Amino acid sequence: MNLLCCCCGNMAPNTRITRKWELFAGRNKFYCDGLLMSAPHTGVFYLTCILITGTSALFFAFDCPFLATRINPIIPIVGAVLYFFTMSSLLRTTFTDPGVIPRASHDEAAYIEKQIEVPNSLNSPTYRPPPRTKEVLVKGQTVKLKYCFTCKIFRPPRASHCSLCDNCVDRFDHHCPWVGNCVGKRNYRFFYLFLVSLAFLAVFIFSCSVTHLVLLMKAEQEIFEVIKKAPFTVIVVFICFFSIWSVIGLAGFHTYLTTSDQTTNEDLKGSFSSKGGQRSINPYSRGNICLNCCHILCGPMTPSLIDRRGIATDDYILQMQQHSSPRHPLSDVMSASHVGSSGMVTAQPVIAGVSTGINVGGNDIKNRLYEEETPIALRIW
Repeated sequence: MNLLCCCCGNMAPNTRITRKWELFAGRNKFYCDGLLMSAPHTGVFYLTCILITGTSALFFAFDCPFLATRINPIIPIVGAVLYFFTMSSLLRTTFTDPGVIPRASHDEAAYIEKQIEVPNSLNSPTYRPPPRTKEVLVKGQTVKLKYCFTCKIFRPPRASHCSLCDNCVDRFDHHCPWVGNCVGKRNYRFFYLFLVSLAFLAVFIFSCSVTHLVLLMKAEQEIFEVIKKAPFTVIVVFICFFSIWSVIGLAGFHTYLTTSDQTTNEDLKGSFSSKGGQRSINPYSRGNICLNCCHILCGPMTPSLIDRRGIATDDYILQMQQHSSPRHPLSDVMSASHVGSSGMVTAQPVIAGVSTGINVGGNDIKNRLYEEETPIALRIW
């Protein structure tokens, strides 16, 4: 895990507060003291920014002055609005927690294993690995929950483990290197708005640049003279022409997913496609296109389940040590004297559940009962 944008260095070493993002078990990068997070590899994201910004800059510098004079002065304003909306949606997608699900603590994982303890003999009880699946009911339809051996939890419906970020993500859609982050429950709306706004921006720049070349050809009559007079406009036309089809196709595909309340992961797996002549019903759909779009794009944004900027207490460090690798900085934290337990209060992230009052190792364990806005009956097999 990369440690970026640490706290100010003016504080004395013995009073420095360790934040939870510094001990995060996944591979994500954190910025601005844990306020922002992204995937571990963001090189393609910077390429995305360069392509969008570079193409737009050429358009504003070499096309807009001509078009504003010859056609309408509002053209640069429309282009600027589309550009800033596209970039803001991209940045929100990249630096927003996609819906990372916290890993189980050592006591929670031990409790799951003790639930399914199977003795080999009367004198030597042993444990078998947790079962790979449980079954829940979502709107009367059976949905399987898979056990994640990395996070040591039963993933909620529609969640999946991203091998690149090494996290379970709620309502996992896919990992997108172009935006430098996973696309999940908390940032999908920004990803969709980015695709739609980028499609409008690409079409707008392409049409305006082609118009610029057509007007020049009417004046010059020679195509080579036009290319010599406006070489950067030709470059913009080529960039937009070869990228516009994929952008429009992605925007259309995710429009279909949004209207049907599906994810890319579910669509590729055929979770709700026809099997054996019968089509599986999507239990997460609201029933019509408008309600699905309103729920996904306009519904309330769920809070982050990982308390990135919370204070890491000694108990929290001990829990996270169970998930750390040999190269994880927990060993340095454990040996340091600046993390004390007195006067430090932290809010442990807990997925919506119901306390069972079970005590394991001195800690109250909460069963994780996952809901998709409707009650779910949990059956352990």
